Amino acid sequence: MPEPLPQFTSLFTGLSAFPLTPADEAGRVDTDALQGLVARIIDGKANSIGLLGSTGIYAYLSREERRRAVSAAVEAAKGRIPIIAGIGALRTDDVKTLARDAASAGADALLLAPVSYMPLSEDEVFQHYATVAATTDLPLCIYNNPTTTHFTFSAALLARLSTIDTIKAVKMPAAKDLAFTSEIATLRAKTPKNFAIGYSVDWHCAKALLAGADAWYSVVGGLLPHPAAALTKAAMEKNATETARIDAMFEPLWTLFRTHGSLRVMHAAANLLGLTKAQPPRPILPLSDTFLPEVEKAIAALPER
Repeated sequence: MPEPLPQFTSLFTGLSAFPLTPADEAGRVDTDALQGLVARIIDGKANSIGLLGSTGIYAYLSREERRRAVSAAVEAAKGRIPIIAGIGALRTDDVKTLARDAASAGADALLLAPVSYMPLSEDEVFQHYATVAATTDLPLCIYNNPTTTHFTFSAALLARLSTIDTIKAVKMPAAKDLAFTSEIATLRAKTPKNFAIGYSVDWHCAKALLAGADAWYSVVGGLLPHPAAALTKAAMEKNATETARIDAMFEPLWTLFRTHGSLRVMHAAANLLGLTKAQPPRPILPLSDTFLPEVEKAIAALPER
C-alpha cells in the first residue's frame, strides 16, 4: 500500500484541488474517470480534494449520483488525501441528508454554499448553517459564492458562524478591489485563531496567498495539480518573484477562464488530455471547437512535473 502523502495540519490549508465530476448526458457519474482524476491530484501533491464543488457540477447531480461520487473518490484516495464534499441544495432538509450521505461515504469535511431560489436574509443563512452543522461531526467550510448564490456573507455573519464548533473555514471570492491583506486582517480579527480563510477565483489566488490566505480552492488544481501545487508553494513561502513567474505561465488559461467560464474550459482541457469524454451538463454548452487550439496551447505551457 502506498505511503500516505504529507498533509498540512488543517484540512483547509494549502492547495485544495476541485476536479470535474465526469458524467454522461443523463447525469450518471463516470466513477472510473473520477477516480483517475483523484489519482492525478494525489500524484500532484495537493493538500485536499474539493469534491462536488461548482466545477464538480454538484447542482446538476441527483442525491444518488453525489453519493456515488463521494464513495468513488474516497475509495480512490485510500486515506492519502482529505476529501471535502460539497453538499449544497435548495432545502435545509436535503442538505442535512447530503451531509449524512457524505459522512457515511467517508468524506473528511463538508463544503456548503447557501443555494436558494428566493433571496435569503442573514438570519436565514445562519439558521441553515447551524442546522446542517449539527447533523454530523464533520468540519464544515462556508462557501461564499455570490456569483452563483446571489448571497454575500458579511464579516459579521462569518464571525457569528465561526462560533459554531464544527464550522472551521470559509472559501471566499476575490476581495473587493483585490484588497486581500485588509480583508484577511478584518476576518482574522473577528474569527477564532483556528478558523481558516481561503480563496477561489483562480487568477487572483496567487495574490491572496501572498497576502496571507490559508488556502487556494483551485479549479485548475483539479486537472493540473503539479503546476498549481508549485504556484501554491511559492506564494505560501512569500516568494513573490517565483510566484509571479509561475502565475504568468497560467495567464493564457486564466484568460480563457475569464472569457468562457472555467467549467467549459476544464471540460475541454480534460477531453484534450484524454481523461474523460464528459461534457458540461445541459443547458451549459461545451466550448466551441474554435477555441480548442487555445486551450491546448495554454495547458501545454504548464509543466506537469
